Amino acid sequence: MTTTGEGSDTSQFDPGKVPRPLILCGPSGSGKSTLLKRLLSEFDSAFGFSVSHTTRKPREGEVDGRDYHFVSDPEDMKAAVSRGEFLESAIFSGNMYGTSKSAVQAVCSKGKICVLDIDVQGVQQVRQQNLDPPPLLVFIRPPSLEVLEERLRLRATETEDSLLRRLETARSELEYGESPGNFDLVVVNDVIDKAYEELKEFILPEITKLREGYSDQMDDLGN
Repeated sequence: MTTTGEGSDTSQFDPGKVPRPLILCGPSGSGKSTLLKRLLSEFDSAFGFSVSHTTRKPREGEVDGRDYHFVSDPEDMKAAVSRGEFLESAIFSGNMYGTSKSAVQAVCSKGKICVLDIDVQGVQQVRQQNLDPPPLLVFIRPPSLEVLEERLRLRATETEDSLLRRLETARSELEYGESPGNFDLVVVNDVIDKAYEELKEFILPEITKLREGYSDQMDDLGN
């Protein structure tokens, strides 16, 4: 299994050398996955995903380094977080999860826009760091809590208690997402086509730079 801290890169990225990461955030049911799938369908070669770290044990069929970097000793990951090697980390059900800077750097150094789908807590951690180039922060929100509740009920995957907890979490996420300065773009996902066009228009300049300018820089990195 993966260990952390061995040859880890704690740099804050390299200005002008890598594409800006794209961070998507929003409540469960906001439509992030649908919008991201459309973006990848149209611009698949422009994007890549970092592999997160976790201290939980692998499930059947999961492969270390592909699905997650599985960390056998939680103390190793705690120490790496303390050393500033992670962009963001959190604890769920007693297990640590996180995105390391080196994992994001690995994607960016290939000339791809690294996509991260993280929660508000993760965004808050990212914003506390002086990353250069800075990530593109996008918040995807439903038109209202009522619409979000309707979407979650249509999924039929929640108990009443878990649905109410999700809605309570969403309420605080929406408050943070709407606060000025927390995100570069807030997309209201009411009509999916309109929301996608807004997201695409926002990220298209970075994709254009990637195709026209970063290719030469990547050649320089390889020499």
